[in-house]
Amino acid sequence: MSSAANGHDPDMISTLMKNLILRETESPLRRLDSMEPPGPNGQPSSGSTAGETPGESSGEAPRESLGAAVGGAADAAEAASDSVALDVVARSGFAVMALLHIVIGAIAVALVFGAPGQAEPTGAIEQLAANPWGPAVMWAAFIACAGLSLWQLSEATLRARSLPRRRRLGKLVSSGFLSIAYGSVGLSFAGFALGNRGDSGDSTRDFTTVLVRSPYGVPVLIALGLTIIGIGVYFIVKGVGKKFKEELAHFEGTRRGHLISSLGVAGHIAKGLALILTGLLFVIAAATNDPGSSTGLDGSLKALQDHPYGPALLLAIGAGFIAYGAFALLRARFGRM
Repeated sequence: MSSAANGHDPDMISTLMKNLILRETESPLRRLDSMEPPGPNGQPSSGSTAGETPGESSGEAPRESLGAAVGGAADAAEAASDSVALDVVARSGFAVMALLHIVIGAIAVALVFGAPGQAEPTGAIEQLAANPWGPAVMWAAFIACAGLSLWQLSEATLRARSLPRRRRLGKLVSSGFLSIAYGSVGLSFAGFALGNRGDSGDSTRDFTTVLVRSPYGVPVLIALGLTIIGIGVYFIVKGVGKKFKEELAHFEGTRRGHLISSLGVAGHIAKGLALILTGLLFVIAAATNDPGSSTGLDGSLKALQDHPYGPALLLAIGAGFIAYGAFALLRARFGRM
């Protein structure tokens, strides 16, 4: 009996066999097509995830998590620095510094008329401590200055993160310097509260002596003096140009604003002159190899009395310090933080 009679067409059988063979060969080809070709030197391609080495994935994840943790900690610290508590303490610190400037100015004016005293922070703190509430005032002032120092530190680091590189560096230097300065004043308050009363003039001479006797002390001392002179010039430029007005925009365009502006100009110029004199004594001490020439703010102001127009200049600087203190008190209350 023929194949056709049995119902089996030879052509149909042949077609079925071909389809079966093709189906069997296509499955491995599909698997091969789904695999990406190897990269150079037999390494997996860059888009492959299955061939990724464990070291690469495990190395990147910790770095990303560490960066996220640091960023989160910095954000949390910045949020804490914006707290109302730190704002109040920092403003109290500004008020304490303002009060010190007023007392230093009053002592400088008294020196012109022959009264004794130390026209420097230590002398001003001693005047504030000479009352029954002295220890409590000293500890309160220490807390205020410590808070102000922390606030300036946050200005130098946390709040400057989003600034351009040059402005960020400038903020780091200026606010960092102020943070150290306010912190040192706070430590002076703590020292008086504990009964350790020192003389900043003697401390300045001791510091200068150590520097002069060290191998690179003279260049360092000259650099320090020039830096202080530069800060003094900055204060004068800031005062003459009234660049402090943005700190007290609350009174802009008012009659009080004109009075406050006058206080700011006189105060910044007076403080700038005092800093220039202090820096000059550092430079002179380094140039003459005489540490005794460096006597700090008190010594620089008292040295004016030996010159023909010195008493008048000392009187002007003292009045300027009082004006700066009054301006700083307003800054502490109404200024932008």
